[in-house]
Formats: sequence, C-alpha cells, structure tokens
Amino acid sequence: MDGDDDVLRVNRSCTIPLAELRWRFSRSGGPGGQHANTADTRAEVIFDVAASPSLGAGQRQRLLDRLGPEVRVVAADERSQVRNRALALDRLRERLAAALVVRTPRRPTRPSQGARQRRLDAKRQRGEVKRMRRGELD
Repeated sequence: MDGDDDVLRVNRSCTIPLAELRWRFSRSGGPGGQHANTADTRAEVIFDVAASPSLGAGQRQRLLDRLGPEVRVVAADERSQVRNRALALDRLRERLAAALVVRTPRRPTRPSQGARQRRLDAKRQRGEVKRMRRGELD
C-alpha cells in the first residue's frame, strides 16, 4: 500500500479499494509452539475480478483470461497476522501486475538473403572438408 491506506495500487493505471478484498484467517502450520495452536495467523485474501467495479473493461478481460474470475492469495510465512496480511497484499499486487502486462505480439521474421547465402556457403565448406577426409582414408 503506497501512501493510501484504503487502496491497493497495482500499477499506474490500476488501483483497487481494499473494501473490494475479502479476508479469511485460519490457523497456520509450522513454527510457533503453543501460540500457533490458538492464533489465526494464516491470511488469505480473495479478489473477485468478475464483480470488481474498479477495473476497466480491458483490464477485467485480461485478468479473467489469465487468472480466472477470482484471485486467491495465501500467506502463512510469519507468526504474526499483521505481517501475513502485508505479505498477502504484496503477493496479490504482484500477481495482478504480472497479469495486466500487455505482451507485445511476436512479429515473424525471415532470414535475410545474405544470411541465407552465408549459411549455404558454410554448409558447402563443411561438406568439402568431409569429402577431403574421405579421400585420405582410401
């Protein structure tokens, strides 16, 4: 969260109000001793892409195609729920930003006439070397 405490800034053109995110907390596995058995430190954040009013039509379609109608991120790395919440928000931001990147389409290219000629010359020269070797063995 950059400056604003009530929005998640994904990139320059996309911000999501935190009110659109659903949170679930549960008991986390791993270290923590007795504390881990009682505290709900595992944080799960869910973002409903299909129903989000803060996304543009193009952004929504791109996210639906790449991530599906719902994005779910889990963080259970830390013993603290606050740190796991921050981790979950960072991971959500990274996933959304990666999915929103517009990939430039690949333009098929052909080898130039000179490149084609050089390749054929190299093949011819290699064949000549092998032909010369064959004559030596006889």
